[in-house]
Amino acid sequence: MSRLACAAAASAVLCLQAAPAAAAPRAVVIGDLDSSLREVIERAIGETDRTAGNRFEARRRARAAAEDAIAALRSEGYYAYIVEPDVGEGDSPAAVVRITPGPRFALADPRIDWVGAAPDAPIATAAVEALALLPGQPGRAADVVGAEGRAVAAVQQGGYADVRAETREVVVDHADSTVRPTYRIAAGELVRLDGVNLTTDGRTNLAWVSRLAPWREGDAYDPDDVAELERRLLDAGVYDSVTVALAPADRRTAGGLRPVVVSLAERKRRTLELGGSYATEDGFGAEARWTRYNFIGRADTLSVLGRLSERDSRLAPTLALPHWRRPQQTLTAGAAAYRIRTNAFDETGIGVRADVTRRFGRVTSLVQGSYVTVGLSLDLSRNEELRIGTLTPLGRDLVTLGALGDFALDRSDDPLDPRRGWRVNLRAEPTMIVGETNLPYLRMVAQGSVYQPLDKQLRTVVAGRLRLGGIANGQIPQIPASRRFYAGGGGSVRGFGYQKVGPQLENGDPQGGASLFEASVELRRQVTERWEAAAFVDAGSVGSDQTPDFGDFAIGAGIGVRYHMNFGPVRVDVATPVSKRRGGAPFQIYVSLGQSF
Repeated sequence: MSRLACAAAASAVLCLQAAPAAAAPRAVVIGDLDSSLREVIERAIGETDRTAGNRFEARRRARAAAEDAIAALRSEGYYAYIVEPDVGEGDSPAAVVRITPGPRFALADPRIDWVGAAPDAPIATAAVEALALLPGQPGRAADVVGAEGRAVAAVQQGGYADVRAETREVVVDHADSTVRPTYRIAAGELVRLDGVNLTTDGRTNLAWVSRLAPWREGDAYDPDDVAELERRLLDAGVYDSVTVALAPADRRTAGGLRPVVVSLAERKRRTLELGGSYATEDGFGAEARWTRYNFIGRADTLSVLGRLSERDSRLAPTLALPHWRRPQQTLTAGAAAYRIRTNAFDETGIGVRADVTRRFGRVTSLVQGSYVTVGLSLDLSRNEELRIGTLTPLGRDLVTLGALGDFALDRSDDPLDPRRGWRVNLRAEPTMIVGETNLPYLRMVAQGSVYQPLDKQLRTVVAGRLRLGGIANGQIPQIPASRRFYAGGGGSVRGFGYQKVGPQLENGDPQGGASLFEASVELRRQVTERWEAAAFVDAGSVGSDQTPDFGDFAIGAGIGVRYHMNFGPVRVDVATPVSKRRGGAPFQIYVSLGQSF
């Protein structure tokens, strides 16, 4: 037993010796320092998990730590310092740095000396103001260096594209403990812009690119204008890369103007996308979209959508012209031949539409933005439904002329998988129906959603959605079934079948309504890099009048999983009705791309 005990003790000692040492400062800082300065110095010195083996090694570490401490002191405005590397006493020597910081030096008389001709007086004044150095403030090195960059940027903003900073002079005066920076800046000549020189591997039209430029020939150079042209071209979505830069000085025109060089690398001209969906009640759906980019040389997109499903089948070509007639304005024109089959109605028809979408503000993100859309549409359709009360077949041949006004404000961080921010959408559709039914009415929908993360890593998110709708100047028997409000399904009230929320006919088919209320709350938790779990509650109501019928409230709840792919999450939800309804299934399964809202 004694041998066993000795072996165990020896093993314990070996394990303790093998265990890595805890990280400790490379050198001990000694001196009368305030807490913030001590923290800066200790962070500059750094840590180590290896102890010094002898006094020679400890002294080497102390000298290195002293150099780091000096750099930290100077960066904070301490120039009359005393820094002494030393070695502690004892068998285990430690590196020591003894520091007396001295007074903190203050800024005094910051100024700019122009190399060559000075810029125009307003620009020179703007450059001095951009220094933002106040006499008496601490003479921190970072502030002195940063001020030079701000001054150069201010001169460049004023049209002097070739401005450069020469070697600056910084006088550290120990007599009065001041730091006196003098910046030497060569402004160069004022640059005025010419048009655009285009280099491309595709068929983009030079005249179209030139119309996107936010300057006129002869305007003074502004780096923000050059950057805005680059953003506008990227926003078109048909280029793999975009480079916009001012031409060098040796490429001036005879009139002394400088062109802007635009280089475009176009994406593949054609793409084919395939998609699918599945819902318990509606079965499978499949679709394909063929897209042709930049066919007419102005970043246009021509696509043809083919969809086949039990509920909605259609063939729909669409042409989109970004920056149509003016920057940040898109014309979308399309046509469709469609067949829609639901429990509430069947509709077969053809239609054409044209929408113009205007984006406001400079293009800063492809996700966030404010949009206003106006448009017109014309549909010729055959509608089949059941008469309310008698349940006799009712077929109507209709001509539907519609107008559209839509406002969208998106402040979320991702179109398919938002984790913070919010969205608001307001939509109005004045409509005139002509045929066996003659009816003008106004259909309005408002929707908002919010996304609140519960942790800094954005792994847990609470999402909420509210949707309201109403139809003015129309009674249910007059409004064709295809134009009414319905609720229920994967994008509405989960747990209920498609169109299963709201008034029903005597045979159990959906009747539809003139008003709509929907609300959802969803808790999303990312479990791994790819997998996410969700729990949700949805509620909704459809009313026969212009206000929702809250006496017939439907509530569904469920859980789901999301598998995150490179382009967005694939969603699988299982939901059950909390409030039972006549003829409803005990649960519903939904599979689709992207979050539910």
